[in-house]
Amino acid sequence: MIRGQSIIKICSIFFLIFWITHTPTYAGDMGLVDLLSSQLGVTKDQAEGGAGSIFQLAKQNLSVEDFSGLAKAVPGIDQMIGAAPKMEKSSSSLGNISSMMDSKLGGMAGLTSSFEKLGLSGEMVNKFTPIILDYVKNKGGEHAMNLLKGALL
Repeated sequence: MIRGQSIIKICSIFFLIFWITHTPTYAGDMGLVDLLSSQLGVTKDQAEGGAGSIFQLAKQNLSVEDFSGLAKAVPGIDQMIGAAPKMEKSSSSLGNISSMMDSKLGGMAGLTSSFEKLGLSGEMVNKFTPIILDYVKNKGGEHAMNLLKGALL
């Protein structure tokens, strides 16, 4: 009787060890596209294209080195950028004095246009951004989030 109980306990321990080692560590971790889709009620294509549009703008505004650091923190970033509608460049006749400000305003206008091409309102940019910033912070830390934030503002 005691021997039977010991065998049951040993089997239970082996099962527990097997279960722990074969269950993904981050079973509750959703990818960014799934996270955006579930939290904002958008399709996965809209989530992927919207996130890609935001990362595309960041890529335009960051150095190659800084964007590379950001890309390491975001799995699938290239696929998301590939799913983004092409942003329209803003053509300005105001000259070099306002080129930096024009770049930021043009980038935001381009984001709005990209979101509209995905069937989303321009206001959704403001709903995507905090979720993406939080995701980047969780995956890549404060520095990666600040890089992205600086590239968007």
